[in-house]
Amino acid sequence: MNVFNRMLGYTNEMMVRQCEMYYEVMLVTKDVKIGRGKNSEIVKVLKHRVEPELKERIENSLAYYKNLNQIDMERESRMTFRDYQLDIIKKGSDILLHRGFLYLAMEVRTGKTLTSLGIIETLGVSNVLFITKKKAISSIEADYNLFKPSYYMKVINYESLHLVIDENDWDVVVCDEAHSMGAFPKPSNRASLVKHIVENYKARVILLSGTPTPESYSQMYHQVYGIVGNPFSEFKNFYRFCDKHVKVTEKKINGLLMRDYSKGLPSIMELMKPFTINYTQQEAGFASKTTEEVLLVDMKESTYRLINRLKKDLVVEGKEELILADTPVKLMTKVHQLCSGTIKFESGNSMVVDSSKALFIKDRFKDNKIGIFYKFKEELNALMEVFGDSLTTELSVFEDTDKSIALQIVSGREGISLRKADYLVYYNIDFSATSYWQSKDRMTTKDRLQNNIYWVFSRGGIESDIYKAVTKKKDYTVSHFKKDFYS
Repeated sequence: MNVFNRMLGYTNEMMVRQCEMYYEVMLVTKDVKIGRGKNSEIVKVLKHRVEPELKERIENSLAYYKNLNQIDMERESRMTFRDYQLDIIKKGSDILLHRGFLYLAMEVRTGKTLTSLGIIETLGVSNVLFITKKKAISSIEADYNLFKPSYYMKVINYESLHLVIDENDWDVVVCDEAHSMGAFPKPSNRASLVKHIVENYKARVILLSGTPTPESYSQMYHQVYGIVGNPFSEFKNFYRFCDKHVKVTEKKINGLLMRDYSKGLPSIMELMKPFTINYTQQEAGFASKTTEEVLLVDMKESTYRLINRLKKDLVVEGKEELILADTPVKLMTKVHQLCSGTIKFESGNSMVVDSSKALFIKDRFKDNKIGIFYKFKEELNALMEVFGDSLTTELSVFEDTDKSIALQIVSGREGISLRKADYLVYYNIDFSATSYWQSKDRMTTKDRLQNNIYWVFSRGGIESDIYKAVTKKKDYTVSHFKKDFYS
């Protein structure tokens, strides 16, 4: 369409006023008498000489932006931002416009996604790439369809980034759960792909995360290293960044001394302050209370025998398969699996050996719509065998039906809402403290006053030891396992 391009930072309402000014100045008319006597008439003609193409562009632009402004007003009547979101949109727009990137460090359920869409709308851009986790795509697309902004937005998961590198001229790139790009000392593949896209299109960037540096301040470097004007751009790579902002130490891993780059200094977050907006659930007025309860399940005697045999011999050999635990890491993993009734053999095959946990969960929560978190893939098979058609793995099905949902902890801990669940139930527990703190907040909403979470552990299993570690914000490691399992 032959219209004026949106001016940087202009809303649709501002563009309407701009086009009206063009119309009033350039297309002002004057009365001219044509003809003589009774055949004369007064007609309006342009006061200034204007090329037909320019006249058409002014008229088209006025109509075009009036239509978009009308959509904006209809949106406001359909949905409203909370006061704190409007304030963040105003501040965030200014940061993004003048600094080139913004880090929205808003805690879960405070509305990061919708707030970021509102910020982008104020910029007047055309093409937006929104990168998230696969499980969160449908939820973000729903927010986009509800908001109905004037820009086109492609929602894609990190694993599919290579498909859109050359697809469009992206004006803004949004990286949801941005901390997942924080691997170090080498950048992850997803961080490298985001860097390529941002540099290739010179796009503005919005980073979203409730926990920007969940384990170390050093995780910030590769989240922003591909962005022009980031506060660490003076450093050629992560190692030079460490020279100034990390206390590099050494630690022993499998008998070898390795450099440890995890002790990032507070100076990292100080330099990020001009680019960052922090917002907590408490500031947003959340008053929900979370109650956790551990439920112990007696596994089959055969399961306990397997664990004890593995502890003693480090190997269990069957007719066709072999369970081998010849290193501390493998022993910890195999015991962890068996405590929840599954095992992965040395061949790569896996199977359910004990459905006690799944049967217990179905019986205990039979009249409720629940969200279940599991760790190992075979645990989903155990749940599916017991629950049958009353269980789904799709968020859209969970939201639209009475079915409960089963999600793997790592893939389901971020970017999704389980607000329709009566309870959260954990079939197993992850070694990561990050998984613990993020996943258990999936039910929280501003209006929900009570969250009930249940941890289903095998009696005498290692899950209780893992729980003690992660609740203290510590990952459960092999050193923990050796101490707990052999004591």
